[in-house]
Amino acid sequence: MQRKSYAYVPGVAVLLAALLAGCSGTTDDDGGTDDSKPGDVSPSASIAKPGKYRTLPEPCGQPEQSMLDTMLPGIAKIADEDQRDRAYEGVATTTFDTGRRVGCRWKDDTAAGGSHRLTLDFERVVSYDSAVSDDSSAEQVFATEAEKADLPDPGTATDTAEPGDAGSSPSPSDSESSKSQKSSKSAQSGTSPESTEESDSSGTPDSGSVSDSASPTDLRPRLLDGLGDQAFVNDVQTGSTASPTRTVTVVFRTSNVVVTIAYEAQPTAPGDVPDSKEMQDRAQELAQKLVGKFGE
Repeated sequence: MQRKSYAYVPGVAVLLAALLAGCSGTTDDDGGTDDSKPGDVSPSASIAKPGKYRTLPEPCGQPEQSMLDTMLPGIAKIADEDQRDRAYEGVATTTFDTGRRVGCRWKDDTAAGGSHRLTLDFERVVSYDSAVSDDSSAEQVFATEAEKADLPDPGTATDTAEPGDAGSSPSPSDSESSKSQKSSKSAQSGTSPESTEESDSSGTPDSGSVSDSASPTDLRPRLLDGLGDQAFVNDVQTGSTASPTRTVTVVFRTSNVVVTIAYEAQPTAPGDVPDSKEMQDRAQELAQKLVGKFGE
């Protein structure tokens, strides 16, 4: 028996395939189809701008030697030249991705000047959400660090306790009571209230105050202006009264990079307290120099 032959028509096969695909698609209210997958970005969706920085500088080479001499005075006093050079070089922090995070640390230990520690940390923040910019993600990292520092609300009153102390602001009634007592003293002694207030003030210019030019309130942990896009300073004193350790931390953000400077000092002589203003000034000076290097 002779079999009938059928011609294969490619065009008909393509048409049938297209019709079958159309029947199997999901139809929305407008009659269109939606085959997007979770995580896909539609062509009309806006993509957030990437961060300014794509790499990080090598941290151990950033502080100038003169800056290290100021913050770590014991290094220059090291007698052995090779040991002194290694101290200036610092020790790189071990990280798994130097494109995302790098750091370096230095130290000095002297019998006369106490010990100092300096640590730098550079973190380049990258957002994995196409709708969130790298800068916005870096802002969140900065906000988390600021929250850890427990910065006081700029709108609230602060007392004159030193950084690291937990004091409370005097109430209005306490203030009025103090004024009343001073007026009573001046009436009995025949002196003016101003002179009485001066005689009642605690300490003298040489009484070991934190600074002669800045009040303790000015040295409280706080946000900083003019340092990168965002910045704050934290100042904490720990340890015993006989051997206190002060740690000043400056954190600033420039675009999608967050930089942390931790500066620590512990005196050798019992009862000595590291000067808060001096340490804050040095840490902020280094921070300003680093901001300039990121801008190069």
